Amino acid sequence: MPEPVVLIANGDLRLAANQKCWPAQEKVEAAVREAIRAAGFEVRRGHPFDAAKGHGFIDSQKHGMEVFRSVPRTAPLVVVEAVWQYSHHVLHGLYTHRGPILTVANWSGEWPGLVGMLNLNGSLTKAGVKYDSLWSEDFRDAFFRENLSRWLRGEPVQYDLSHVHPLSSLRLPADAAEAGRAVARDLRDQKAILGVFDEGCMGMYNAIIPDELLHATGVFKERLSQSALYAEMRRTPEEEARAVRAWLDAKGVQFRTGPNPETDLTDAQILEQCKMYIAALRIAAEFGCSAIGIQYQQGLKDLCPASDLAEGLLNNVDRPPVRSRSGEELYSGNALPHFNEVDECAGLDALVTNRLWRKLGYAPETTLHDLRYGEDYNGEFVWVFEISGAAPPAHHTGGYAGTVSERQPPMYFHLGGGTLKGVAKPGEIVWSRIFIADGQLKADLGRATVRELPREETERRWAITTPQWPIMHAVTAGVSRDQMMARHKANHIQVAYAPSAEAANRALAAKAAMFDELGLEVAICGSGHGLN
Repeated sequence: MPEPVVLIANGDLRLAANQKCWPAQEKVEAAVREAIRAAGFEVRRGHPFDAAKGHGFIDSQKHGMEVFRSVPRTAPLVVVEAVWQYSHHVLHGLYTHRGPILTVANWSGEWPGLVGMLNLNGSLTKAGVKYDSLWSEDFRDAFFRENLSRWLRGEPVQYDLSHVHPLSSLRLPADAAEAGRAVARDLRDQKAILGVFDEGCMGMYNAIIPDELLHATGVFKERLSQSALYAEMRRTPEEEARAVRAWLDAKGVQFRTGPNPETDLTDAQILEQCKMYIAALRIAAEFGCSAIGIQYQQGLKDLCPASDLAEGLLNNVDRPPVRSRSGEELYSGNALPHFNEVDECAGLDALVTNRLWRKLGYAPETTLHDLRYGEDYNGEFVWVFEISGAAPPAHHTGGYAGTVSERQPPMYFHLGGGTLKGVAKPGEIVWSRIFIADGQLKADLGRATVRELPREETERRWAITTPQWPIMHAVTAGVSRDQMMARHKANHIQVAYAPSAEAANRALAAKAAMFDELGLEVAICGSGHGLN
């Protein structure tokens, strides 16, 4: 008889999140266990439900090490994810596991298991750990059942990766390629600094670029502390924060406030966020940073409101002016790219995009989104790209006037803070992702179109995901849902607009050439890019 399959469930660090999400995890686990047994295999859970905590997740690295001490090293291991998870809770055990590993996620907007699984997959890829991956809406479809059976028999899961084209197999337009290579040479010669406010957000091992790989691109880290950011906020005068708020009010941003700070967005929370925006610019300027990343979840959440409002403003060219204490306007006329959740892969991407789009004469606002969810609509698959609130207003329909700030969910942020919520404007975008595999920096790029969906459909999608966050309805060119899931090595995807489809194709070609010149291994994904 084959060795019994062992099932584990990795979770969040935050107790409230694990407790709220546990019922969804139970349902997904039951469906996966039923599918394994239907294929003729025995399955057991690798760790018990904790009645005192009210959930059955692995909720820390310490806990994960305790669990893996009792998991047979050669057992088939299934990591089931119905929620967001912290990859470092289990990465240590997966490093040394000698049996086959399968990561499995639910296809759900409400419960972001696929987001958590993509982060774990990216972390395993960086670590060089072999694994297979599956996802499903109900765990009864043929794709899931057939590939699960293959995996249980010791065969690899089969994916369609025909959409992935190595850059070496394509011919880039000469003018676009030279534009990208010229910006790359300038970056490598002049060098640039990424300001990193505490590395390793939420266990995202895949989001940390080893210094030696980053340095080869001409980019270097300035390791900064979130405590320094908080201290600078405390030194920021109230009247400066009020000036930022007044600027946003004049632009038409709608702040949906209320009287109860535990559940509502309050004026005091907004002013704290304005102070963070000012403090971030002053520290970035002091250290000469070309882009910065704030850790977002841990540490600061226990001291002050969420960082979303500050992050979205930093990513926008048109933003409230901030001056140094000597009176100089900081980063005047420019965005200061911010990489959400200190995702350094997205940070390098944002820096490259900002430099290149400005060279091409395109609006340089860029952001990352979670690859959150998606459904068919009018005959095509439309992704829900959704970020925690740090999207630049320039990406929203109506700009600032189309932007609403709503309180972050108390489950994650008991001290509140508002987002920059909006619906992404229709248009043409270039998407990309830098990741680490085989000890190298790699980059996937592709084209997509942002659709304008009816308001009721947008509201429906918000309701089943996170309604406080900005949303983008994206149709990836020549890349299906399952192809994207099989290839993408991160929960995040980087996006930037171009003024037309032709301009987007030129930008994609130039960006591919820039990455190539910087030493990254580049692949073009899908179609619609005009390359052959």
